[in-house]
Amino acid sequence: MQATRILAIRHGETSWNVDTRIQGQLDIELNDTGLWQAQQLGLALSDEDIQVVYSSDLKRAHQTAQAIAQAPTRAQPVPLTPTRALRERHFGHLQGQTWAAIEAEWPEDAKLWRARDPHWSPQGGESLWVLRERIAACVSALASQHIGEHIVWVAHGGVMDVLYRLATQQDIQAPRTWHLGNAAINRLLWTPQGLSLVGWGDVSHLARAPKDESSV
Repeated sequence: MQATRILAIRHGETSWNVDTRIQGQLDIELNDTGLWQAQQLGLALSDEDIQVVYSSDLKRAHQTAQAIAQAPTRAQPVPLTPTRALRERHFGHLQGQTWAAIEAEWPEDAKLWRARDPHWSPQGGESLWVLRERIAACVSALASQHIGEHIVWVAHGGVMDVLYRLATQQDIQAPRTWHLGNAAINRLLWTPQGLSLVGWGDVSHLARAPKDESSV
């Protein structure tokens, strides 16, 4: 079977995750916990035969990816390629706001967000449909280049959510029942027929329970 094995990983924790502040495509760095989580990922994956690491070009994802690609316990570094298509959903005018502020100041936006309206987009941002189409195209473009290989994607909560839905054929509006933990290891398989789920939400390499923030 022509297949690409994929490790899909959400970036480590940031201070904005802790504050429930919407990051979107703003370029926020990992906090101390996130740096530690990234280090643990590097150690946990150092024995895996990985051909390449693709990462969102935003700092929180790229820092996490560097810890995997350049782990000191790895026999040799793995090539790391920043990839703009793996960025988080753009949340437009809501970026930088806390969820509480959005509920208070933009209640109609908050209502449409909670309802997962696929056509709603924050002013200047992306809708769920646009995000899904961007990630689906990225999946095919990257995975098809590595048939028979093992690769890593480091991205964001919204990206992980789309990957899970694509792999399980969940509707874009279906309520989320799966974790999007910071630095969790998610395993997927890609063939020309699409994605399938192998394993999800592995946090055994971390010392405490996964954080499961909104897709921020």
